[in-house]
Amino acid sequence: MSLFSAGHLRNIQLDPNRADTRDSTSPPGEAPVAPRYSRILLVACAQALDFALICATALVLYKAHVIQQIGAQPIYYLLAFGVAVIAAIAFHLLQSYSVSALRRPITQLFRMSGAWTVIFAALIAIVFFAKLDSVISRFWLGAWFLIGFNLLAVARFALAFMVDRLAVSGRFQKRVVVVGGGELAGDLIRDLSKADPTEIHLLGVFDDRGDARSPTTVEGFSKLGNVDDLVEYARHSRIDLAVFALPITAEQRILQMLRKLWVLPIDVRLAAHANRIRFRPRSYSYLGATPMLDVFDKPLGDRDVLVKMAMDKVVGALALLALSPLLALTALAIRLDSKGPVLFKQKRYGFNNELVEVYKFRSMFVDQLDASAAKLVTRDDPRVTRVGRFIRKASLDELPQLFNVVFKGDLSLVGPRPHAVHAKAADRKYDEVVEGYFARHRVKPGITGWAQIHGWRGETDTQEKIQARVDHDLYYIENWSLWLDLYILAMTPVSLVRNENAY
Repeated sequence: MSLFSAGHLRNIQLDPNRADTRDSTSPPGEAPVAPRYSRILLVACAQALDFALICATALVLYKAHVIQQIGAQPIYYLLAFGVAVIAAIAFHLLQSYSVSALRRPITQLFRMSGAWTVIFAALIAIVFFAKLDSVISRFWLGAWFLIGFNLLAVARFALAFMVDRLAVSGRFQKRVVVVGGGELAGDLIRDLSKADPTEIHLLGVFDDRGDARSPTTVEGFSKLGNVDDLVEYARHSRIDLAVFALPITAEQRILQMLRKLWVLPIDVRLAAHANRIRFRPRSYSYLGATPMLDVFDKPLGDRDVLVKMAMDKVVGALALLALSPLLALTALAIRLDSKGPVLFKQKRYGFNNELVEVYKFRSMFVDQLDASAAKLVTRDDPRVTRVGRFIRKASLDELPQLFNVVFKGDLSLVGPRPHAVHAKAADRKYDEVVEGYFARHRVKPGITGWAQIHGWRGETDTQEKIQARVDHDLYYIENWSLWLDLYILAMTPVSLVRNENAY
């Protein structure tokens, strides 16, 4: 259930983000934050491990015993695959693949043993009634049943050890801040403090009020500042979730704060205990055992991030291989045309305003390079070399950013284009021209994007041009899907042919 949509927020006058840069370190006094691991990826790995062990056990026994006794029988491959699929589905239905379940192997193995026994009882019945006992080895069935489950048990205990160590080190924690002070915030913090500390890490309290109604500490947690300070804090330290300890009737107050938080790549929830309105249980999401009302989510969930990352790595690597002759020829042309390095690195804004270094083919004379893009390139710019004019027109200068995608992981194939630190439109920085500008940094920047295939590339000499780019970027973020990414990739070559704005 979403109480406020991103589109709704975009129609409200937005406060410009105060942060111009992002330091990769944590705020003063806070230890460096360990990277958070994806629960979905962990679950996928656990499922793949179970599937592989079940299949491998069946096939090794088949190769070692059955072939020597009765010869090759293709049905064994079908049974190995089928049982592995059914077992993985059954274990999933028994909720054996959550982080908490993987940390409790004994409890889960009791459940899994029941499912494993039922599956093999059904398999034996099928063999009996289908009169396959002359084809299917009873020794093979018995050995698969016993050895297979024992291997699953060993794997579960090994996974439990690994997952427990990761959980204790905070790799699965959600870093949470409470927005709002007073009694409601105290009630919320007491509820959240009952949760598993490996699941939730409470950072502190932020409140929009600065008067006596907003104490400096709530249940032992310090007030870290107001909502503007929260935006700044999120630029320097990872925050996963902001929970509002406010009644739903305080709509204007909530909206006022959402205008500022909207630019951050975080989830926002409203604590249900602060409201007398009661919804059906499925209307809530839960943080620990505490019910929440969803306000809005970060643009890409964990599953979406994994899908997009997989596409970036696979398609990016294939593109690098396919375009390697073109990359080599472009590098040779640059080297022959002018002195200096072939590649050029430029600092640009990345995800959550983080500064990243993107690779480009050098298109300017070495003594006139502009690493901060203080002056944008214009038509017939004397700083641009002969080869540089061609590769900029054809966007070949952007191809080395495939290295950022495949190896560094700080760019995506598709996303809002990363802008240089000091890029300007009509002598004003982009964030001064476009309100809510930093909302485009809620996802990784990309080599190409929705704005680019609609002709918004090249010089930004007017405020209208950068506004149009940002509008397209925000549309992409709010409507992301894998199919939209594939469409943009397919349309990029077409847009390069018909576009005349790059030089």
